[in-house]
Amino acid sequence: MTTLTLFAIALVALAVGLFLTRIIPALQTYFMYRGKRLITCPETLVKEAVDVAAGRAATRIFIGESDLRLDQCSRWPERRDCGQECLSQIEADPENCLLWNVVSNWYEGQDCVYCHRRFGRLHHLDHAPALVGPDHKTIEWKRVRPERLPELFSTCKPVCWSCHIAETFRRERPELVVDRKR
Repeated sequence: MTTLTLFAIALVALAVGLFLTRIIPALQTYFMYRGKRLITCPETLVKEAVDVAAGRAATRIFIGESDLRLDQCSRWPERRDCGQECLSQIEADPENCLLWNVVSNWYEGQDCVYCHRRFGRLHHLDHAPALVGPDHKTIEWKRVRPERLPELFSTCKPVCWSCHIAETFRRERPELVVDRKR
C-alpha cells in the first residue's frame, strides 16, 4: 500500500469516528425527549401537555450545543411567548413525565372493573385500555386530552379493552344484547 492510500484510510477512519462521537449523543437526545409529556405549569400550577422539540435538541447536540425548547404546549397559542420554565421538570426527570409512562404506571397492578383482570405494564402494540367514569360510560385513555388524564385518574376506574368494547356495544346497541343468567 502506498502512503497516500494509508493516509486516506486514516482520514476516513478519523471522520467516521468523529461522526459517531457526535451522532450517538444526538440520537440519545432525540429518543429521550420525543413524545407527549405531562408537566405542571409553573405559571398556573395546573397540569399541561407539552411536546419537546426533540429533533431540534438532537441537531443542537450534534453541532456541540445544548438547547431544549418546546414544540407544542396545551396552553398555546395564547401563551406561546412564555419563558418555558417547565423545561426544568423535563430535564430533571424525562422518563416520569412522559405521558405513556404516566398512564402505564397508573394502570399497572390495577384490576379491570368488569372482568377483574389485572393490568400489567402497557405495551404500545396492545389495544388501549379505557376508563369508566361515574356516568358508567367507558372511553379509551388515548381519546382524552392528555392534560385531563390526571384529573380523570382520580375519579375514574380502569377498564380493559375487551370490556370497553363490550360495554360500548351494550350502551350503543342495547336491542342486540341478550343477558343470560348463569
